[in-house]
Amino acid sequence: MRDDLGIRKSSKQRIVIVGGGFAGLKLAKKLSKKKYQVVLLDRNNYHTFQPLLYQVAMGELEPDSIAYPLRKSIHGSSLVFRMADVLRINPEDQTLNTSQGKLKFDQLIIASGSKANYFGNDNIAKYAFSLKSIPGALDIRSWIFQSLESAVLENKAEASINIVIVGGGPTGVEIAGALSDLKNHVLPKDYQELSFSRFKIYIIEGSKKILNAMSNEASVHSRRYLEKMGVEIKTGHLVKDFDGARVLLSTGEMIPTNILIWSAGVTGNPVEGIAESSVHRNMRYKVDRYNRILGYENIYAVGDVASMEDPFEKNHPMLAPVAIQQATNLARNLNIRSAKPWKKFRYSNKGVLATVGRNKALADFGALHLRGFFAWLIWVFVHLMTLVGFRNRLIVFINWLISYISFDSAIHLIIRPLKIKPIEGNNTAVKKDYVST
Repeated sequence: MRDDLGIRKSSKQRIVIVGGGFAGLKLAKKLSKKKYQVVLLDRNNYHTFQPLLYQVAMGELEPDSIAYPLRKSIHGSSLVFRMADVLRINPEDQTLNTSQGKLKFDQLIIASGSKANYFGNDNIAKYAFSLKSIPGALDIRSWIFQSLESAVLENKAEASINIVIVGGGPTGVEIAGALSDLKNHVLPKDYQELSFSRFKIYIIEGSKKILNAMSNEASVHSRRYLEKMGVEIKTGHLVKDFDGARVLLSTGEMIPTNILIWSAGVTGNPVEGIAESSVHRNMRYKVDRYNRILGYENIYAVGDVASMEDPFEKNHPMLAPVAIQQATNLARNLNIRSAKPWKKFRYSNKGVLATVGRNKALADFGALHLRGFFAWLIWVFVHLMTLVGFRNRLIVFINWLISYISFDSAIHLIIRPLKIKPIEGNNTAVKKDYVST
């Protein structure tokens, strides 16, 4: 017999994994197929390597070089994949409501990742860009180049093009560095009609320094690098509002822009159905040291959507290494025989990396702090090795090599053009209720 999703019923216990990100994919590979019927669900049929999404947005990489088909990842195993959106968890009867029908589970692992946190500001949510998916990265790329093409068509040689990045964490810093390299080395050759002296890049950060989660050395040197590259950094500033044409800061300052990239915060991306008492205010599930959601015996959460309740292990950074290590530990526990004790999770921080552009990166390895070209080589190596699939590693390496030698990139295609409308009473073209065509 088969259920609503066409999955054959088995005598084995069924473990359902929600999400094909770093944690979900690691679990899918590590769980014993002899012991369990493993079912992986995701709304997309591919795994996204999120650390390089910003390079897709900047036109340095094509989307298929950082995406990998989930079916190819599980090829040759007995694991079952279904492309479906999970709508609700029903713990009482151990079922999931999905966009394709109901699915029964014996054990459930939620690895649904995170989403942008706009802190309740509806205007920012409506008009800002978020870098959490490949479609989002392509929207940013299209909007930047549409703005440049519009400036050329309107003969605005001295047009002011401002790009505001909200958030000075690793994502914000990497976007700013990539944009600066684009502005300084690539765009002047492609858009000779425009003056790039009026192309400004801003980082707006609420705390007193950028790269706040890294060492003070990393913060200081990243700021020096970026300012030397022409990035204007405003720390201790909050974004109060954005109407699609102007950014309002907490100081009262206005920055005219129609491009705001939001990287100021994320929350968990939970699925409905879990009791509110088991969910933090940041929308992450409260889990014990075994990644079991508090209040449930057979439902687990791993990665960005999990918040571990332990005085020594709470507040794990929402990073890929944490997700991978949690998935590995949970798979190990589920695979062992019931007579053996389970192993509590403890995060092993092997280091934190961030790049701010060509030949410039920061690396923290405990008390060891590296910067510059050597740190950049480490960043390149780590990201290449973490990519899923040999083909993707090869394509990314070739793209990086060509860009490094030529100081150029040819992937400046507007393949997701966005419809634009002017704000009433304002002639500035903005993204308002945009739709991809």
